[in-house]
Amino acid sequence: MRTRTSVRAAALGTAIAMIMTGCGSDGETAGGNGVSPADADLTVVTGVYPLEWLAQEIGGDSTAVVQLTEPGAEPHDLELSGRQIAETSEADIVFYVEGLQPAVDEAVAQEAEEASLDVADLVSLRPADGGEDDGHEHDHEGDGHEGEDDHAHEEDHDHGPHDPHFWLDVDLMAETAQALAERMGEAHPEGADTYRQEAERVTDELAAIGEEYEEGLSSCEHREVVVGHTAFSYLTDHYDLEQLGVSGVDPETEPSPAQIAAIADVVNERDISTIFTEPLMPAETADTIAAETDARVEVLDPLEGVTDQSPGDDYPSIMRGNLEALTTALSCE
Repeated sequence: MRTRTSVRAAALGTAIAMIMTGCGSDGETAGGNGVSPADADLTVVTGVYPLEWLAQEIGGDSTAVVQLTEPGAEPHDLELSGRQIAETSEADIVFYVEGLQPAVDEAVAQEAEEASLDVADLVSLRPADGGEDDGHEHDHEGDGHEGEDDHAHEEDHDHGPHDPHFWLDVDLMAETAQALAERMGEAHPEGADTYRQEAERVTDELAAIGEEYEEGLSSCEHREVVVGHTAFSYLTDHYDLEQLGVSGVDPETEPSPAQIAAIADVVNERDISTIFTEPLMPAETADTIAAETDARVEVLDPLEGVTDQSPGDDYPSIMRGNLEALTTALSCE
């Protein structure tokens, strides 16, 4: 583990809070995979579930993965405690997406720049305004909606310049897995071969999920996906679907009555059968639209966290649960 004078000074004022919140005598908590930083070859801090999953899969039992967002909490609203800032400061790698969680961005800037690993530096992310991505090429042809904005209204730019929900594109997840394994190998050279092997295993699993999506969504009666907030651009772009969002990328944005009415009109005009809501979002808006149409309300999970409403208990099972929901909603053969 790396130690720094500035880190110890920053952590000193939080020592009592750390003890009161269940830390051990060494001031460290177990990671999300049950491995204590004190016993680990590496400690990786993450702030959102898909990054936690990657770090756990690649790092295995020799890596402590500390997830900053509590289970069931909205990751966009994360505020760090003194203990969590200290954990971030002490981490070997802080694995995050700049702009997704301002509290993490601030902690990295103040305490963990050398340890930071920003996904935006690893893969090409889509602009937050819904435009084309910055160079990432997908395998499908153009989606036939050039010039259209798949958002129902102007975006809230709280996420910064990028749409952070890259993990819904399995190709980008695979690229990120490879880059994470390389960085972990640099931080702990003795484990480099193992990290690379685990990244290859993860890449194979992601490729299998991608093939299932390609096959499952290749022939559908409908291609419109109506969602509460437009977190699904990576997925809909990749599989030639059209995302129709009531709100923008920011889930906290409340849609106006006019926006709700506009989406309801589209649902009726196109005979759309399903309005999707999310495990971490209230269903009131979707219920309102469904009440004004013949559509039903189902869950499509943006994988920002795992809850008892998620269609699975980990990244692969939730992605497959989303595929099942989509193929049913879009009447796919």
